[in-house]
Amino acid sequence: MLALKRGRLASIVLVFAAVVMAGCEQYVAPPGSGTIRYRDEIVTAVDKTADVQYGSAVNQQNVTVNLLADIYRPNGDTVARRPLVIFVHGGSFCCGSKTSPEIVDEANYLAKRGYVTASISYRLSPGGCAAGGVTLECITAIIQAREDAQTAISWFRANAATYRIDTGRIAIAGTSAGAITAADVAFASSADPATAVRAAVSLSGASALQTPNAGDAPLLLFHGTADIVVPFAWAQNTVTAATAANVRAVLTQWEGAGHVPYVGHRIEILEQTRNFLWWHMDLAHAAT
Repeated sequence: MLALKRGRLASIVLVFAAVVMAGCEQYVAPPGSGTIRYRDEIVTAVDKTADVQYGSAVNQQNVTVNLLADIYRPNGDTVARRPLVIFVHGGSFCCGSKTSPEIVDEANYLAKRGYVTASISYRLSPGGCAAGGVTLECITAIIQAREDAQTAISWFRANAATYRIDTGRIAIAGTSAGAITAADVAFASSADPATAVRAAVSLSGASALQTPNAGDAPLLLFHGTADIVVPFAWAQNTVTAATAANVRAVLTQWEGAGHVPYVGHRIEILEQTRNFLWWHMDLAHAAT
């Protein structure tokens, strides 16, 4: 009987894997009955440690900035090696903070399912990337945001024992400017194992300055077709470039939606993010 159950489970997994390979991974929930870690809530409370310094860097005004992270962990959890998701907030590279409501919501959602999550600050610049056009200040701000996110990845790898992180299962996600950063980090993954991620999620963003190459991390994009801040075409172009480089990129689009429609699509974003990370971080074989 046990052998039969195992055979059925293997068949189920193979069926789900085939669906994922067909390009529907963000819609395919992790299979199995009962409470499954990384799919379902395993705790009801989350421990937050605010303002942990993960580095410092000089900004465009020649001022040294302390780079900080808010770290979220499942309360009472004892697993020794847990996947990590680093979140990057939006704000046109000039503004915003690591306590952005949708970031905090996503960080808590995943932490309750067994992840360690972190929301980071990064170097901002007063002019940022305004609607007036691309400037040198804007380009530099985009580069610095990517560098700071990569610094965070390296720092968490170096401090994995302290926070009980699985260094082989790190992902990055972000909103707007943070989503641009997440995509750029994903498409730099093949260049340096120290700053590589296994997967990335973009809400109202697109790759800005990185060209995808084979071996880069897969990317899930959420985007409204009526977005005028980060145009929908940018997300489409990101998928096209990734596909041409044999890098996995999938897009969930919302007809008529504008920039960062988180409230109206919250459940879709949370569940599709959960599913995408499950498959691309191979959480079926992660520590439980």
